[in-house]
Amino acid sequence: MFSLFRENIRIALNSIRTQLLRTILTILIIAIGITALVGILSAVSALENTISSDFSSMGANTFNFQRYEFTTQRQSGKEVQKINPIISYRNVKDFEDKYNYPFTQVGISFVGTQSAEVKYENKKTDPEVMVLGVNQHYIQNSGLEVSEGREFNYFDIENSTNFCVIGSDLAKSILSDVNPIGQTISVRGAKFKVIGVLKAKGSSFGNNQDLRMMIPIQKARTLFTGPNINYSLSVKTDKKDMLEGAQDDAILTFRNIRNLNPIEENDFGIERSDDLINRIGSITGYLYVAAWVISLITILGSSIALMNILFVSVTERTREIGVRKALGAKRKTIATQFFMEAIIIGQLGGVLGIILGVLIGYGVSAAADFQFSTPWLAMFSAFTIAFIVAVVAGLLPAVKAAKLDPVESLRYE
Repeated sequence: MFSLFRENIRIALNSIRTQLLRTILTILIIAIGITALVGILSAVSALENTISSDFSSMGANTFNFQRYEFTTQRQSGKEVQKINPIISYRNVKDFEDKYNYPFTQVGISFVGTQSAEVKYENKKTDPEVMVLGVNQHYIQNSGLEVSEGREFNYFDIENSTNFCVIGSDLAKSILSDVNPIGQTISVRGAKFKVIGVLKAKGSSFGNNQDLRMMIPIQKARTLFTGPNINYSLSVKTDKKDMLEGAQDDAILTFRNIRNLNPIEENDFGIERSDDLINRIGSITGYLYVAAWVISLITILGSSIALMNILFVSVTERTREIGVRKALGAKRKTIATQFFMEAIIIGQLGGVLGIILGVLIGYGVSAAADFQFSTPWLAMFSAFTIAFIVAVVAGLLPAVKAAKLDPVESLRYE
């Protein structure tokens, strides 16, 4: 049995070598379909991982207030956008004072600048450091962790101390030669003592999340005094089953702060991290469907090409088939030989397509700064599809070869 199987593989390989050009073209056609599938699924998976990671950084059991969710409606073919007022410092302070739902904590922050130059002795960064003014709950509510030192506490914020917590890349940039905790750095002429270094978060969409510096919110307000500063507000609850109630109470409290009457719509947006992740999942679901449609159309063409080359092979080897039958070869043996040839070609195309697809997915992820992960499901699917294509494409030619009449085959020229 094993020797017969090995002989069938040898005959299939010899046949492939004698039709090398057609075989290579068929393998490439199959590979294109598999490449499209694996490449697109890899890129979409990397995009989904990146966005999910970014949104999950909001922290568990957390919801955020933001300036607006654009509500759009079409009027006379034009998009009309409702612009909400900024979330002011007075709004967030009133909310912090009035919101007293059990087991919750309120985080407040604002971006002072996206392009600060931070100095330490004779070292300085490029003007690309983000400086945020925060309260004592911002770090926990944002899902951040401190790897060295400590976070801000209530007294740091209330006393508006000259303390700061910095990102890991900022620490590596100017404090790599010393223990960063306790060192004094400066921004805009103000000096701050480093009390904590955040765990690395990486970058997303070209934005380095580790090049940032956090200072007490009142101190930040004295350094960054631009007009119409928009503040961010987050609420975290310690108990997941109380999240809905906490959110409803927070919306009611903030509506009262904004002086909205009962029939007015919210003039602010509210988002939960799990809502955002689910929304992104639905979008990437469409991309997955598109990837399958594109690849399956290409794979259909490759299966037709493979079937065609095998039919041509049967026609060209009619006399050879007749000789084998005359020498006692069974129908099953003849069919297995052609079937094996189809499977080998299909798997070669599948392997080539998987390699090219993974390389393309990795290249796209690297170029777009996505979090690439090995697409095991896509690779397994591609391998399975390549095998099914080979089986379907090889079945009819194998049956045709097995049914050839030996006498008529020997007469074939």
